[in-house]
Amino acid sequence: MKATIYDVAREAGVSIATVSKVINAKGKISQERREEIFAIMERLHYQPSVIASALTGKHTFTLGLLIPDIANPFFGEVARAVEDRGHQLGYSVIICSTDNKDERIEQYISVLKQKRVDGIIIGTGMENTDILRDLGESMPVVIIGREVSAVSVHTVVADDWQGGRSAAEHLLLLGHRRMAVLSESLTVSSSRERLHGFKQRLGEEGVMMSERHVRPCKQRMEDGKREAAALLQGSDRPTAIFCCNDLLAVGALQAAKEAGIRVPSELSVVSFDNTILASVTDPPLTSIAQPMEQLGASAVDLLLEQFAQEAPTVKHRIALRTELIVRESTACVNLAYPIDN
Repeated sequence: MKATIYDVAREAGVSIATVSKVINAKGKISQERREEIFAIMERLHYQPSVIASALTGKHTFTLGLLIPDIANPFFGEVARAVEDRGHQLGYSVIICSTDNKDERIEQYISVLKQKRVDGIIIGTGMENTDILRDLGESMPVVIIGREVSAVSVHTVVADDWQGGRSAAEHLLLLGHRRMAVLSESLTVSSSRERLHGFKQRLGEEGVMMSERHVRPCKQRMEDGKREAAALLQGSDRPTAIFCCNDLLAVGALQAAKEAGIRVPSELSVVSFDNTILASVTDPPLTSIAQPMEQLGASAVDLLLEQFAQEAPTVKHRIALRTELIVRESTACVNLAYPIDN
């Protein structure tokens, strides 16, 4: 026989009203209790009627996730974390890859609204912030992995500034003084903060970076390879490159190999993200690890918190710590060719 809401309430030792509040993300019920009731629902195979909920204006137990590219390992791992946390709390997730194009973002938002998702997590860049402002006025929204200062919404990010400083600190301790950065677009807050933290830490040691050695590019391996190849030409080539994501770092490794430059004895490479790519390259990459699982889970929790509030006025910003993971792509500069400081 199909389980009913009465069965769930009896098993959980609560009232039907409490189960209903959990289902509709209402009321002051602890997260632990909510998870317990969702676990009972799953064990009993109890499924609220999504169609009925949508028709009555209640929750459909679906969330939207907009990311630039599911093929990027960082966004793939974050998406998995969002899915896992959503599933744990009784929600399904619709994932949309936008290529950071406003036209596709608008199209996907329209589709998600038609499907009556309960809220949307946004991890994609957009030039037109009015899209985000309008969306935030119509449903719960959380931005993940970046910040948009022009719009007041809940945000979950890594501490990109501190991550950039950690990368610089590591290379400075290895004796490097001539360094370069492969950055994502500086219109993106995470890229700006990583570069800012990196340059600030160098400046504290009196190390200045040449403008030629800062190369903004797209989040693609081939772009990292092209820009790294340009950096590695000439007598002033850097002894170390800080890459603002793993894909750019893989491109830098390819460029060094084709130029006959050995990593790490002639060139050190530090990446950012610490996806699966960082541990399978040759050599494995020293990387600034983002807490991808925590990023995804925190975004879902922030989204669900909004469901229980009629008109939330406080916008939360969660900044998660990064961690330096040292592998084999970095070495002391005295193992490389001689340079003048």
